[in-house]
Amino acid sequence: MPGDKSSSHRALLLSALSDGDSTIVGLSSGEDVRATTRIIEQLGASVTRDDDQVTVSGPADGLRASNEPLDCGNSGTTMRLVAGIVSAIEGAHELVGDASLSRRPMDRVAVPLRLMGAQLRGDGAQLTAPLHVQGHSPLRAIAYDVPMPSAQVKSAVLFAGLNANGHTQVSEHVRTRSTTETMMRHCGLTLHSVDQGSGRRVTVTPGRPEPTTWRIPGDPSQAAFFAVLGAVHENASIDVLDLDDAPERIGFVSVMVRMGARLSWRRDEGATLRSESAALVGTEVFAHEIPSVDEVPALTVAAAAARGLSVFRDMGELRVKESDRFASSMALASALGCRVWSEGDDFFIDGLGSARSFSTFSLDAGLDHRMVMSAAVAAYAGNGGTIEGADTVSSSYPGFFDDVAALQ
Repeated sequence: MPGDKSSSHRALLLSALSDGDSTIVGLSSGEDVRATTRIIEQLGASVTRDDDQVTVSGPADGLRASNEPLDCGNSGTTMRLVAGIVSAIEGAHELVGDASLSRRPMDRVAVPLRLMGAQLRGDGAQLTAPLHVQGHSPLRAIAYDVPMPSAQVKSAVLFAGLNANGHTQVSEHVRTRSTTETMMRHCGLTLHSVDQGSGRRVTVTPGRPEPTTWRIPGDPSQAAFFAVLGAVHENASIDVLDLDDAPERIGFVSVMVRMGARLSWRRDEGATLRSESAALVGTEVFAHEIPSVDEVPALTVAAAAARGLSVFRDMGELRVKESDRFASSMALASALGCRVWSEGDDFFIDGLGSARSFSTFSLDAGLDHRMVMSAAVAAYAGNGGTIEGADTVSSSYPGFFDDVAALQ
């Protein structure tokens, strides 16, 4: 898999905040991570690339405001995490994005960052981009309860807390990916994390990251597409190598095993996930099992190939991703020939029992890389299809179609 996108963004940002040279091995080559790379250069860091190794030099006197807009492209992670960082950099900052990103709500990061003393303005009640941030240093330390599961919001507050006037605390009711916490500790920052029931409380102490070496594992969210492809294809065995297997990142595995998928881990040298052809059955999938809900479009394909009914519960967050993935996931399953309906934030897929029963389909992916890859998995395992906007896959996985074609 490409380098984990979540880890790649954070390695770049933490390296840029440090004083000195950090090296990153295995950085994601996707357009989302390229957007973060361009932005840290605008803020004063320097970046050099040598084959698979990237060196980031953080300026001794810290990052500074840019006179030009910070273009986040299609990347919500970039916009939200950078908002946290520039909130603590004196001056005016403008964060912009493409048409898809400019529809995504930024009020969820604006609320805590305003409490910390930064000023944020955007369009409409949801503060969509362009997002204007007036930075302030130091920020006020706060204790913040994240109202909905979001590793991006949690991370934005923790990044802002590195330049606050005391300990900043973030509490979440559902544990989301702990990539930020793990990586902050790795570069010498003081951070404490305590599990509380199904949630977690994280406290960060102000400080500056130390220059370090980062080795980026494979992206488990991308692995989900190959896990589904291996399971629903009539004759497949696929090994996906060297993954980040943190518990919050691999909820899709438990869901698929419950559906009857033949998935297994090998952890001798890194984490390798094997997926083999299987007869799947429908199941009930809850949003809290997959806190980011990023893997739900892929699981939609598994549900379409399964025998019986699958129910996806509490999936309202899908509506505010790169596209309305709630509607798009239903549209994909319907295009494959399934009976599909929704009730509130739940949607239902009556599976066909086999990918061989998929209809040949046409789908507009809506500038959403995950919808492109989900549709491609359905096409490869089933009876083909046409995907409009397929080049959007470059935002996270430029080599996806080549890698899938190489399996044939």
